[in-house]
Order: sequence, then C-alpha cells, then structure tokens
Amino acid sequence: MTRTVLVIGGGAAGFFAAITAAERLGKTGGKVILLEGGSQVLSKVRISGGGRCNVTHSCFEPAELAKRYPRGGRELLGAFHRFQPRDTLEWFAKHGVATKAESDGRMFPVSDDSATIVDCLERTARQNRVEVRLLTPVRALRREATGFVATLAEGELRADQVILATGGSAGGGGHVLASSLGHTIEPLVPSLFTFVIRAPLLEGLAGLSVEEACVEVEGHRLRETGPLLITHNGLSGPGVLRLSAWGARELAAQGHRFSLKINWAPNYSRDKMDNVLAETALREARKQVATWNPAGLPARLWERMINLAGIPQGMTWAKLAAPDRRTLATALTETRLPVTGKSTHKEEFVTCGGVRLKEVDFKTLQSRQVDGLYFAGEVLDIDGITGGYNFQAAWTTGWLAGNAAAA
Repeated sequence: MTRTVLVIGGGAAGFFAAITAAERLGKTGGKVILLEGGSQVLSKVRISGGGRCNVTHSCFEPAELAKRYPRGGRELLGAFHRFQPRDTLEWFAKHGVATKAESDGRMFPVSDDSATIVDCLERTARQNRVEVRLLTPVRALRREATGFVATLAEGELRADQVILATGGSAGGGGHVLASSLGHTIEPLVPSLFTFVIRAPLLEGLAGLSVEEACVEVEGHRLRETGPLLITHNGLSGPGVLRLSAWGARELAAQGHRFSLKINWAPNYSRDKMDNVLAETALREARKQVATWNPAGLPARLWERMINLAGIPQGMTWAKLAAPDRRTLATALTETRLPVTGKSTHKEEFVTCGGVRLKEVDFKTLQSRQVDGLYFAGEVLDIDGITGGYNFQAAWTTGWLAGNAAAA
C-alpha cells in the first residue's frame, strides 16, 4: 500500500520537509501532499532580506550557531550536527543555486533575488512529485489507529504521517491542531521588531545609521551592541533587532513600552568620554564644537546632540564650560529614549512561542505525545536573531522531519 506523508504549511520549513520526504520516498514508493491555506507558498522566502533572501549564515560550528537562538538553541545543537549551514549551501548548490557570503556572514543567492530560491524549491518539489494544494486550510486533525485524518473544506484526507510546519503566527492554524492533539503551546509574542520612538533627538534624521552603539532596556539585563538605524518611526538595525529577540517575552509583558538607554560610543563610559572631550578642548581649542566631532557620529546626529545639550552654534572647544562638556558626555553615552511600541521589520515577522520543545524529540522532530506527528520551523517555540538564522532553523528541522517521516 502506498504510504502518504502529509505536510501542513507551505513555508520554508514545510516545503523543505516535503521535498526531503519525497526524495526519500521516491526510492521506496510513497506520496507527499503539501497543504497550504493561503494563495501561494514560500511567502516569507519571497520577501526575506528585502527580496534577496538571506538563506542562511556562514557560521559552521554548531555550538556557536546554537547561541544565535534566544529560544531553541539547546535543542537545535544536536540537530545542527546533522544538518547545518554548510549542508544547506551544499543542498542548494546541488540543485543549481550559487550562494555568496557578505561581510557580516549573511548568505544570499548570487543573483540577489529571492525568486532564485523560490524557483529552486518549487522546481525540486515538482521533480519529486510533491502534490501542492493551495487555498486548502486544515480545519481539524485527528489520530486514528491506522494513521491521521485531516478535515478539509471539501472532505477528509488520510495520511500515515503528518508534518506540521504552519509557521509561528497565530493565524497559521498549526498551534490549534497541535493543541488538539495534546501539545502545549507556549504563548505567542513578537520577536525581531523595531522600536517606535517619538523624541526630538531623532526627528528628521531618518536614514542615518551608526556603525556601533550599545542599546539597553532599563530595569532588565537586556543589552546588545551593534549597528543602529534611525527610521521614520524610531530605531532599527541589528542591535535593536537582536535586543527585541532576546527580550521578546519581557518586552511584551511591558506592552512594548520601556526606557531605552543608548551609548553611542560603546567603548567609552561617561567619565572616559568626558576625558576625551576635555582632551579635544586642549588639542582643538579653536575648532567649533558643532563641526569637530571626536565621537565619530554622523554629522547631523552630532549637531542634534550639540543643540539638545544647549551648546550654542559657533561655540569653540576652548570656551566649552566643564558642566556643558559633562552634559554632552552624558548625552553621548547615556541617552535615554522612551519606546512606545513596536513595528515590523521590513514586512518580515518572527514569533516567539509555539509548541513546547520538551514535547518533541529533536533527533527526529517527532512528537513525544503522538506517534507519526512531526514538527518543523516556527510552529515550534524556536526563533533566532536576524542574519539568516531563522531560515537555517527551518531548513534543519524540515530536513530532519522530512527524513524521519519518510523513513
């Protein structure tokens, strides 16, 4: 009798799981059906990296790679020993996609076009006879003695194994299905988001970036250092995104309203910065404070700092009074801004929360509660920081689940 593997969810993890299962079943006979509730598959792949698709990260040491996951790193450690970024790159190379690494370690297709990844996955799925059904949400899923029964709008569909890969959003439906089969769902909250800030310091400076700054949530042990980007709504950039990922639950508990402390010169404390400014006053006495910038900030941001510190235009370093100098040192190293909300990063979204990890065997991604039920991707309580790590978790869990379900 032909064995059927049913994959629910047409994102990166689901598609990769379906292809992996189909490649394996092709040798022994079997059928893979992928159900997607929406009108297209691989939606997040299409928009990732601004349409370029940050497919993975060039971190090839599993122990280091696992540290990039605020939730799920410990469980993924063993999984990465079986399928990691090097394997991802080899898989895509084997299937005709050349990739490249950027200076920060992010990996993209050489084409700089997410369509290259989408086309590769869709082509490989067709070659391996994966049956893809769009606009087919699963209303219910139950386990019977002989397998699973999925309730669809047009009737029922039976399968021997099921892979749940519906993504992390509440609207994906996977968490409801998992819960109905006895799984615990950790609360869903946003991760990898930008900060909404309305403050005079940032007004009119959208588009300015700072190469390195330290951002800290006051009242918590949440601190990250990295590039910052001033946006129309507030602050973004790797430093902010990493902070939002590690603090996803704490920040959600505060309604995404908190005080953000910024050190624009993270190698200096306030006192050390005061010393730097004092030395500048001695060496560059005749230079104007507004035009001679020892902190290395973008010129417009420096000028805004000078204005908010109450230092008049035309003031020279020689005439800068010690109290004003200390005020400037404080502004440079201990800026405090009120965060009043969050916004989505470049139309992408990542969710903290999902199927409780203790209830899953990470050697196979099979449920510990229900035989024959597997999970892949963000339907699990797994999420990574920005930089290709979330896609790598999708490829890894999809590959393991697909192999195990087809075995």
